[in-house]
Amino acid sequence: MTLPPLALDAQEMCQTLLRIDTTNPPGNERPAAEYLAGKLREVGYDVTMLESAPTRANVVVRYRGNGKAAPLLLSAHLDVVEADASKWRQPPFSGEIAEGCLWGRGAIDMKNMAAMSVAIMRKLAVDKPTLARDVIFAGVADEEAGCDHGSRFLVEQHPRLVEAEYAIGESGGFSLHLAGTTFYPVQVAEKGLCWVRARFTGEPGHGSMPRRDSAVVKMSEALATLGKTQLPVHATRYVQDFLAAVAARQPRAAQPLLKLLTRPQLLSRVLRLVPDLGTARSLGSLLSNTASPTVVRAGNKTNVIPGVAEVEIDGRTLPGQSDEDFLRELRHVLGPDVELEIMRSAPPTVTEPVASPLYDVIAKQVIAREPEAVVVPYMIPGFTDAKYFTQLGCKWYGFSPVKIEKESGIKFADMFHGHNERVPVAGLHWGTEVLAAVVHEFAAAA
Repeated sequence: MTLPPLALDAQEMCQTLLRIDTTNPPGNERPAAEYLAGKLREVGYDVTMLESAPTRANVVVRYRGNGKAAPLLLSAHLDVVEADASKWRQPPFSGEIAEGCLWGRGAIDMKNMAAMSVAIMRKLAVDKPTLARDVIFAGVADEEAGCDHGSRFLVEQHPRLVEAEYAIGESGGFSLHLAGTTFYPVQVAEKGLCWVRARFTGEPGHGSMPRRDSAVVKMSEALATLGKTQLPVHATRYVQDFLAAVAARQPRAAQPLLKLLTRPQLLSRVLRLVPDLGTARSLGSLLSNTASPTVVRAGNKTNVIPGVAEVEIDGRTLPGQSDEDFLRELRHVLGPDVELEIMRSAPPTVTEPVASPLYDVIAKQVIAREPEAVVVPYMIPGFTDAKYFTQLGCKWYGFSPVKIEKESGIKFADMFHGHNERVPVAGLHWGTEVLAAVVHEFAAAA
C-alpha cells in the first residue's frame, strides 16, 4: 500500500478528528477511536478497541520489534473540552484551514498528537523497519475529566497492552519564544491534583432581613481573599533549572539580575509586574500550590438565606507537597471554620532521572532542525495521562512537537482550552517529522 507523505497523512487525519465532536462531558470518543482504528487496519494492524463504558472507547495498537529492548508508548487522548462557538473566528468542529492554520477544538490539545502518532504507526507498518523496541499507540478517552474511562481503565484492567519502558505524550515540544531565544520544553514533571469541596455554614433566615453571618456572605468573603492571595512559594528543581536555562541565553551584562530571578521567592514578586498576563500566570502556577474556585452552590429559594454554602476548588500541588500541606495552606486563607473535604486527589508525577537515552534523542532531533534552539526539561501545572501510565513504571516525556513561528501571534498556552484553538499547518508538518525521527531512532537502538 502506498501512503500519502507522512506529514500530509497526519494533517488529513487531524482534520478529520477535529470534525468529530468528542466534547467531554459526555465524551463519546468512539467515533474518533473507530476512525483511527480504520486507518490502522488499512495497513494491516490487528487493532484492539476497548470500551470502559458505552461510547467511551480506547484504541490500542502495537508495531512489533525484535524484543531486544522494552516497548515505547505513544499516547494521545481523544476527548476535548467544550467550545463556545460564538467566540471563535472559525467553527470549533469544522477542521477549517485558514490563516495558515488548522482550526478546531483539540488542534493542540491533543488530536494533533493522535494524528501524528497514527501517521507514524502507519508508516512503520508499510516500511517494516527492524526495531529493537515494540512501538505502542494508545488513543484514550476521558483525559479532560480525570482519565477514569481512558488511561486509568487501561492501566488497571488491561496493563499488558500498554506496559512500556518509556512513553511520549503531552505536554511539551512546542516553540516557546523568550527574550530572543526559542526554547522547546519537554515535560518531565506535572503537578498533583487535590480537588476540594469547601463548606461554609451560617445562620439561615428570611431573605428580607440580610445577615452578615450568612453562609453565602462568609463564603463570598473567603473566596475574595483567596482570589487575591498567592499560596506560599516552594522551590522545585524543575522551575529553577528552566529559569537557569533561560538566564544562560541572555547577554552577559544581564546575568547578575537574571540570576536573582532564579530565586522563586523573588520571581513571585517580579511576576506581578509582567505585562504578559499569560506568561505571568503560567510561571506563577509553577511556584506554588494553587487553588481555583470553580463551582459554587448555595440555597434553592430566593427568599430564604441558606445555612450552608459550598464551593468546589481545583487544587494543584507541587512535587514535594502533600494533600495535607495543601489543605493547611488553603485553610489558612479560607479561615479556621471552613470544612474541607477532598473530592479527588492524585500525587505529582515526576520522571527521574530527567536525563535518559530518550530525552537525548528528543534534544538531538530538535537541535538538528533548529541549531540555535534550546531543549529544556519542564514542569506543567496541569495533569495528563502520565498520572496513570507511569504507575506501570514507564518514564514519561511530554513531547507532542509543533513549531510555532514567533511572528504568528499564537501562544501555545492560550490554545489550551481557549477560544480559536488552532495549529499551524507548517508547524504540524514539522512536528510530525520530528516525532517520527525520534520514534525511529530511539526504537531502533537496543
